[in-house]
Amino acid sequence: MATTESAAGPSPATPAAPSPTTGRGPAFVPGNLRQSGIYIAFALIVLLFTVLTDGGLLEAQNLSNIIVQNSYILILAIGMILIIIAGHIDLSAGSVVAATGAFSAVLMVEHDVPWGVAIPATLLMGAAIGAWQGYWVAYFGIPAFIVTLAGMLIFRAVTLTILGNQGIGPFPDDVRSLANGFLPGYLGNVGLGALGGADLFTLIVGVLLVLCVFWVQWRARAARRGYGQPVDPLPLFVAKVAAPAVVMMFVVVQLARFKNLPWVLILLGVLAVGYSLLTSRAVFGRHIYAIGGNLNAATLSGVKVKSVTFWIFVNMGVLAAVAGIIFAGRLNQAGPTAGTNFELDAIAAAFIGGAAVQGGVGRVVGAITGGLIMGVINNGMSLLGSPSERVMLVKGLVLLAAVAFDVWTKRRAGASAR
Repeated sequence: MATTESAAGPSPATPAAPSPTTGRGPAFVPGNLRQSGIYIAFALIVLLFTVLTDGGLLEAQNLSNIIVQNSYILILAIGMILIIIAGHIDLSAGSVVAATGAFSAVLMVEHDVPWGVAIPATLLMGAAIGAWQGYWVAYFGIPAFIVTLAGMLIFRAVTLTILGNQGIGPFPDDVRSLANGFLPGYLGNVGLGALGGADLFTLIVGVLLVLCVFWVQWRARAARRGYGQPVDPLPLFVAKVAAPAVVMMFVVVQLARFKNLPWVLILLGVLAVGYSLLTSRAVFGRHIYAIGGNLNAATLSGVKVKSVTFWIFVNMGVLAAVAGIIFAGRLNQAGPTAGTNFELDAIAAAFIGGAAVQGGVGRVVGAITGGLIMGVINNGMSLLGSPSERVMLVKGLVLLAAVAFDVWTKRRAGASAR
């Protein structure tokens, strides 16, 4: 199928099929629809709530709140998408967030361990938890659904044991700054006319990001042309690059007008870039797609299936520990109910972002976009004063629609192949 590389990254097990086009650019095939549909849906949802809230959704402070309030879900979604691509699931992520947050609180608050020591120790705890679950899945052969369901109960019990069923806080200022703080201004403010002042350093960062995105996309286009593959016409290519660039600069300008870039956004950016490169350029990432796409073919191709499966669960544990530290730092307290339903939000973000139920398909950027869709729905309906049950109803319908869309595109692809 021609959509393997564009939607999920290339698979070493099966070569990509040639494009069905004949020199006029890529056809509008189901895989392209699946890849671009999430971004179109995101834009429409943002536009809808912008109109309903009279522009309140896109206010500088509100945009900053959306990023900070959903940062831990987006971090979990990055780890969850790798597990789902490989054909597994993790139901214990929320409990691991709570357990690692509680562990960090005991170290930093009750035992005065410096945060520079406590945070690496907490990450090691997350890795150990991931290794524990990865062993049972990869080497013992128990389905991930069962292992992580058991882990959800076990690590919630660990949380209650660590905390003694009570909250522990407050956290050191450095940890709270990581969760709630903003990058200080380095070059002062610059006037933006009717928009007021904005931090110059943040604006420069935004311009550099836009230039990097354009450079990466241009190189990818040139590489496809060099291999004789069809590419979009230049005007369409420019439009595809310009649209996200305008959105990115708008968000950067709004953040620069408020309190500059949040530290968690910088962390998210580093994770997003790093894991995107891992899944698209590294051999390990290609093996993840191969396992989820066709387990038997991956095994026959020499992929170390057990090892890859083990390490993606270790990775999930580490990212859950990162989310646990940030969530506890944001609340300035580690509580026994922390992380409740976080795993469901992360799973929903992955599927809304284009992951396939059967595995083998998904992108890190898509999972982050899916998490932002959930965050915008939460925030927008909160601004409208909607009750919690209505918010849950809308989120459930969005998740169902995303999975139904994935099934529909697969059926179209199967019908066109016949």
